[in-house]
Amino acid sequence: MKAAPFAYHRPDTVADAVSLLGEYGDDAKILAGGQSLVPMLAMRLTHFENLIDISRIEELRNIELRNGAHSSVRIGAGTPHALVGMDDEVAESVPLLTLATPHIGHFQIRTRGTLGGAIAHADPAAEYAAVALALDAEIEATSGRGTRRIPAAEFFTGLWETALASDEILTAVSFPVWSGRCGFAVQEFARRHGDFAIAGATVAVALDEDDTVTRCGIGMLGMGSTPERGTAAEAAVLGRPVADITAEELGRLAVSTLHDIPADLQGSAAYRSRVCATMVARAWSEATTAARHTTEALHA
Repeated sequence: MKAAPFAYHRPDTVADAVSLLGEYGDDAKILAGGQSLVPMLAMRLTHFENLIDISRIEELRNIELRNGAHSSVRIGAGTPHALVGMDDEVAESVPLLTLATPHIGHFQIRTRGTLGGAIAHADPAAEYAAVALALDAEIEATSGRGTRRIPAAEFFTGLWETALASDEILTAVSFPVWSGRCGFAVQEFARRHGDFAIAGATVAVALDEDDTVTRCGIGMLGMGSTPERGTAAEAAVLGRPVADITAEELGRLAVSTLHDIPADLQGSAAYRSRVCATMVARAWSEATTAARHTTEALHA
């Protein structure tokens, strides 16, 4: 099939893009890498009278380490997955993004798709969305009224729905930098490499010198209409020695509070729940092992 006719706009600046979005309102849609939107248009699952292509806006393609009271890495929304995955600053400061990138589709998708596009699309099986939740990232939204910052926990509101207003563009995402004895891991299960994950998990953990958990973030994908966070499991491990925590129990706890787990041709809700619990357990074991080895490397 082919997409229904639409008007194509290619602004050179964020200000121009915001102006066009404000002019056309609900009749317009932002086009970034197009890896999700173009297939939907081609299959006529959706239609917009105007497409605003922001892929050539250079100010949206950047990666910047920001130091201050709380260090963060700010990534422009137009930065391709491939650049995020290859960037040394990202690998050092936000390793969870680097680990998540190879799980995103195939290399063609990672070359064209963008970080901002993936998060704004709000697919419940999106890796970067789960990373944003686990790390308490902040999403920058820009409109004619200015720029506001939305916590990741408040950004995903439903299936392919976000807290963005109709006249707002996602312009950047800021990821906190975790320091100290930290470990990170991504685990997911798909029928074939490049397919959407049936279920998956992103885990970040910080330990003190006695191997006690001081911080934990767990993001889950494919488990609802939005990416999900394992808040019950996070709370259960804080202040406890890693040796006292059973990975399998943690995995079961992470999925125990989820509601409306999807069932489809890939498997039942019960099956998806078991798969996700296993992914959380594996990611937890990998992340805590990495955190422990951080000290061993420092003291070697």
